[in-house]
Amino acid sequence: MATFGDFPPSSNNNSTGQSTPNSEPWERKVLEDLAFAALNEQRRSRRWGYVFKGLMFAYLVAILLLMTSTSDLPAAKDTHTALVEINGVIAADAEANADTIITGIRDAFDNQNAQGLILRLNTPGGSPVQAGIINDEIKRLQETRPDFPVYAVIQDVCASGGYYIAVAAKEIYADKASIVGSIGVRMDSFGFTKTIEKLGIERRSLTAGENKAFLDPFLPIKDADVKHAHDMLDNIHQQFIDVVIAGRGNRLVDDPKLFSGLFWSGEQALPLGLIDGLANSSTVARDIIGAEDIIDYTPRPNYLDRFAGKLGASISQVIFQSSSMSMR
Repeated sequence: MATFGDFPPSSNNNSTGQSTPNSEPWERKVLEDLAFAALNEQRRSRRWGYVFKGLMFAYLVAILLLMTSTSDLPAAKDTHTALVEINGVIAADAEANADTIITGIRDAFDNQNAQGLILRLNTPGGSPVQAGIINDEIKRLQETRPDFPVYAVIQDVCASGGYYIAVAAKEIYADKASIVGSIGVRMDSFGFTKTIEKLGIERRSLTAGENKAFLDPFLPIKDADVKHAHDMLDNIHQQFIDVVIAGRGNRLVDDPKLFSGLFWSGEQALPLGLIDGLANSSTVARDIIGAEDIIDYTPRPNYLDRFAGKLGASISQVIFQSSSMSMR
């Protein structure tokens, strides 16, 4: 009777128990299985080698393409109009931050072949601090090179902090349908006092300093807190107003609504003195600056570093997966 681990008797064995020439001992079968397993492992390793070589080739091609695209940029040696774009929300951690934008503006001022600078704005605003830093730097640079004009060209929207930057320019242009203005300051918050009461939540806040829990959304609002916040907002608002008046001067009409936080279309903003005309970047470069060729000085993210990082992560993942497969 056969038991687990026993090999069944071969029908080709003779009565003496010796193997005939047609028999296949189990040792030979095991050796064949091991040989085929090693062969399959070699084939698998060869396939992964092809994968790695293909990834490396793609990596080198991507580097060459990026280098080629960089070399294809217009030469800044010829007479041209410089351009710096300000897109999106203006904030320290956003793409439109003071350090990045100022870097592009300084590069434009440093190039003597640049005949003027266009600030192309498409932003709803943002941090008054970041906008103020950019405005101040433009004014400082204009003193170092008075013959280098700066123009602001508004695309879809230039509101609040965006307009704070725009007024540093010599002139402001927009499309007739652009949104312009919103000269004001806001501060947003929420109140959850009734919500935590309904949920049976007890608020526990330990502070050192009687005003450290200023405008705490989980505590009832205090009149003194509201007054202090309004005083602070009014102060920042007045700074905004002063910057606009200094930049626009007597071009502004005498209308208190200008500083009320309202915004207008480009066509409406023109008679109010918020802008100087209806035009786009190409028109300003060609007809006003007199240098039709535009070169973009906006600092861009280093896509090569991003690509290399992603590729490195992908290769690491592939190596991990291949190692896992080989241990199965």
